Amino acid sequence: MTEMKTYQSARAEYGKTLVDLGRADKNVVVIDADLSSSTQTKLFKAEFPERHFNVGIAEQDAMTTAAGLSTVGKIPFVSTFAVFASGRAWEQIRNAICYPKFNVKIVATHGGITVGEDGASHQALEDIALMRTIPNMTVIVPADAIQTRKAVEFAVQYKGPVYIRVSRANLPDVFDTSYTFDVMKAIKMTEGSDVSIVTNGETLAESLECAKILKSKGINAEVINAPVVKPLDIETIIKSAQKTHKVVTVENHSIIGGLGGAVCEGLSENYPTKILRIGTMDEFGQSGTSEELMDFYGLTANKLAEKIIGFVK
Repeated sequence: MTEMKTYQSARAEYGKTLVDLGRADKNVVVIDADLSSSTQTKLFKAEFPERHFNVGIAEQDAMTTAAGLSTVGKIPFVSTFAVFASGRAWEQIRNAICYPKFNVKIVATHGGITVGEDGASHQALEDIALMRTIPNMTVIVPADAIQTRKAVEFAVQYKGPVYIRVSRANLPDVFDTSYTFDVMKAIKMTEGSDVSIVTNGETLAESLECAKILKSKGINAEVINAPVVKPLDIETIIKSAQKTHKVVTVENHSIIGGLGGAVCEGLSENYPTKILRIGTMDEFGQSGTSEELMDFYGLTANKLAEKIIGFVK
């Protein structure tokens, strides 16, 4: 693991990874819904214009176009903002992609409150819940640029639909290039005996900083990174819960139906444990800078520590 000093754009890393994958496999194609600059698929477009298709602001068409291309051996990557990819095109993803288990990759950018000033209409706080309920869908939430690259590289090799949620904000490096993505495994980032913190996406770095604060208060937190929400590695979480007997989930998403929901489902069936879910509540977001919103919704390291200290004691 590296020290969290360098900030990188996961979106830019996604764009660069697409170019590398396009050079290696001519079947990789990209479907864009008029947001290639924001999603960084413009990098692929610049090098492979014949394999980049802009359907305009028509997300349903983007998904069905990708489904069709997959039937002739192409590996389509569809990209737009998470709120549009998951919500506006949900039926097309369900019926045209997941039901026949077509080989389509949806990389949705601008997920969660860190979209910032674009406000509630552009902040996907329900996309993980929407995607993980669909059979055959794999759902991944990377925590930094390196994990994003590894997740996208996994997706191109995997046969079936994949949803990857990528942040708008630049993220601190948590992993280095030696990191190996395993779709079946959550990652224990720190050892602890007092509380298990399960997290992914932007909140991994904050949770790791939170663990340092907790340690200074005499609380040893075991931080588990669960980049794959579906299929969730519940076994690793159960083993941690058996040690700490208290679990906290942290996510840049509603506490309803996302990572917290998935952990609750898994533990309640296998090892019922006291749980605190931290994320946005049953509410919409609002406009503000990414930093302001992370603080307002209690997702910064200091705010997390306050809540977890109250939960543990």
